[in-house]
Amino acid sequence: MTAAPLWLASRAVHTAERLPLRDAWSGETIAEVAQASPGDIERAIAAAHAARPAMAGLPGWRRRDTLDHLRQRITANAEALAETIRAEGGKPISAARTEVARAQATLREAAAEAGRLDGQTLDLDRDAATRGWRGLTRRVPAGVASLVTPFNFPLNLVLHKLAPALAAGCPILLKPAPATPLSALALGEWLAECDLPEGAFSILPCTNAHAAPLIEDDRIAVLSFTGGLVGWDLKARAGKKRVVLELGGNAACLVDADPGAPLDHVAARIVAGAYGQAGQSCISVQRLIVHRAVLPALRERLVDAVRALPLGDPRDPRTVVGPMISAAAAARLDAAIASAIDAGATPLVRGARDEAHPALLGPTLLESVPHDHPLDRDEAFGPVLLLEAAEDFEHALERANDSRFGLQCGVFTARMDHAMRAWEALDVGGVVIGDVPTVRVDRMPYGGVKDSGLGREGPAWAIDDFSELRLMVWAGGESR
Repeated sequence: MTAAPLWLASRAVHTAERLPLRDAWSGETIAEVAQASPGDIERAIAAAHAARPAMAGLPGWRRRDTLDHLRQRITANAEALAETIRAEGGKPISAARTEVARAQATLREAAAEAGRLDGQTLDLDRDAATRGWRGLTRRVPAGVASLVTPFNFPLNLVLHKLAPALAAGCPILLKPAPATPLSALALGEWLAECDLPEGAFSILPCTNAHAAPLIEDDRIAVLSFTGGLVGWDLKARAGKKRVVLELGGNAACLVDADPGAPLDHVAARIVAGAYGQAGQSCISVQRLIVHRAVLPALRERLVDAVRALPLGDPRDPRTVVGPMISAAAAARLDAAIASAIDAGATPLVRGARDEAHPALLGPTLLESVPHDHPLDRDEAFGPVLLLEAAEDFEHALERANDSRFGLQCGVFTARMDHAMRAWEALDVGGVVIGDVPTVRVDRMPYGGVKDSGLGREGPAWAIDDFSELRLMVWAGGESR
């Protein structure tokens, strides 16, 4: 089997070390991927650092056209990309197709922003000493950007970093998740068609042991990381570089006494937000906090909907809950669920492991999980939903805030004052009224507070992290 090459300083490179990739459902080997050595990583960093002037000199239309080219190539290869995402990560094919469509939207937004790196004119004529002075600002590339991405959205979360970094004019170093590098490597093939400066991009599958320079090297100006709480350790090691972190959460969804929508609709949205792609999303619904007045009726609908969820083979377009990323991940969550039940939680629906497919864990719905249990306090990152009662809306807000995370929160309410109160009181990066916290579109400033991270993604917002504001003062007029 010929190994897929990595991309080093804009060129395809085959290496001696290879990583076999297996189909997450069948276990069959689907590809081998070249792995970057410490020497490869050093060469990539040096080339990216040397490429800074050339990348900064690319006009906005060249950056825009590069992103448009990626979008066109993704559109032309959409079904093949979806199948790659399905195979390497076990994502149900319908969700993989959605991810490919979102990738196109991400690139469309970033391409539009590439031509908008505008500044402003400042009136500095505020006293006699600066009479006639003017100021001009512009945004300039920050420098080399190191991008470290997770397995759960192997194409779109890559593009949420790569696209704004390229739009800003930064050379990039991308470390894709070891389990799901194939779609990122496809981007390298298409970037190589764009006549970018040598060193403009490197895509470097590698072990975590070899990745330290991508975090620590002082020639790197920006580190953008999506993953677990290890991100805080990476920030401590990053030195003087700018750091953007998206570290997940245990997202809450609140249902008011009058949710503002039929309970059948509310239940369907919650189940989709909690169990889609096996709950492996940073903003998957994990904690559901429901006003006592509607809890019995909503509970009944949730139980029926969870039991009816199609699960199993991710090749089947009807499948909603496919395998988790590994058997170890499924075993970890299964043990946490058993522990919560032992601690007093009520299993309304208890998902089971599949001996033939050990990464598959059926959807679980628990009620009254103790608030000090790790399943309530930590990120589950799997197909489990925790249901609890709230005495009133203020109590629901308090429970939602009782978390070290703060990424997004969903609120179903018909009351405008409650919607405004949630926006004011919830200590999160985003409040979604009338839907689940799993909602994300590219125009949003997406990110969190507390242990959920630092900074915001979404092309229009992320460009600020990959660029610096530069001022020019025109000291003219009568002062001279």
